[in-house]
Amino acid sequence: MEFELDLAPTEENINEIRNGLVEHNSPFLTDIDRRKVAYYAIDGESKVAGITAEFFGSWLLINFLWVDKTIRGRGTGSELMAKLESYAMSQGCHSSMVDTFSFQAKPFYDKLGYECQMTLDNYPTSHSRYFFTKQLK
Repeated sequence: MEFELDLAPTEENINEIRNGLVEHNSPFLTDIDRRKVAYYAIDGESKVAGITAEFFGSWLLINFLWVDKTIRGRGTGSELMAKLESYAMSQGCHSSMVDTFSFQAKPFYDKLGYECQMTLDNYPTSHSRYFFTKQLK
């Protein structure tokens, strides 16, 4: 057996490794529902805020939340979160998970009742990354 360091892996190389892991995991996760979902705030023809997530079994996994700088602080992000959490509960989700950087939205998630489960300091260099969960009720 030989080992090879690849400093510029192609998407094909990455997918080969990902597919091997998916094949290994499949017997354990065969009946797990996994669906993408998004909620948008639209003003006229334009999205001014949005949240993307996925359902993974009975968990809501929040990927991205963005609110245009022109409307930040007006409750749009909180409203998007409430709408998505409500929909997630209607789909059988009991919990939610999200992560954020120290320069992003930690106080926002604290205010919404999320609990910090883990902090990575000096990530990726001089910031922190927070991982939050919330029981949906």
